[in-house]
Formats: sequence, C-alpha cells, structure tokens
Amino acid sequence: QVQLVESGGGLVQAGGSLRLSCASSGRTFSGIVMGWFRQAPGKERDFVSAITWSGISTYYATSVKDRFTISRDKAKNTVYLQMNSLKPEDTAVYYCAAGCRYTGSLSTCSTQSGYDFWGQGTQVTVSS
Repeated sequence: QVQLVESGGGLVQAGGSLRLSCASSGRTFSGIVMGWFRQAPGKERDFVSAITWSGISTYYATSVKDRFTISRDKAKNTVYLQMNSLKPEDTAVYYCAAGCRYTGSLSTCSTQSGYDFWGQGTQVTVSS
C-alpha cells in the first residue's frame, strides 16, 4: 500500500519560512514525478510545484516562483518544499502527490488528474 505522509506545516508570520516534507513508503517512485498542491478554504486545489525523479527538473506555479524551492532525497524517499517569504495568501492545506509520468515537460504534471497517489495534507497558516 502506497503512503504519502506530509509534515512541517504550522503557523508562521508573513515573511517567515516553513519547510514541508513528504515521506513516501510502500513502493519506489523511480522515474515518477512528485508534486505539491494546495487548497485554501472555499477554493480549488491548485498546483504549487513538481520535481522529476532525478531532481534535475523542477516546475513552479507563478505565484510561488522565486519564493518556494522543491527538492527530493531519493535515499529517504522524501520530497521537500522550502517556503520562504510567506504571504497570508499562501495559507492553505498543502498536499503531496506522486505518480505523474514525465513526458519531457513538467507542465503536464501541473494538474491533479496527472497524479495517482495523495497525502492527507498539512495545514499552513500565514498571519499578517
């Protein structure tokens, strides 16, 4: 059984930083893209970032580019999302996802339908 477990969420003031982690277990996601999405209250779940298995290629939503950094530790089967310069509009439940197939462009992994597995989410709250 595949499991994705997020951690690292919390309450932070605007301008602060948080680092989210997503630990995967149950199978090896070799060759598979992993991503982060977020869902604010009353809104759709939106794409945040994605990373290839190698970690060489990354992709970001415009709203987080230059503030967030995605990375992965293959040995630990863990993906991270370093979030800097946080804004109140970054407040959301953040979800880790896995299973998107890399076709040469990570833009194809920016929709929920591209992923097979999801974590339970971790709350990030940014106060003004």
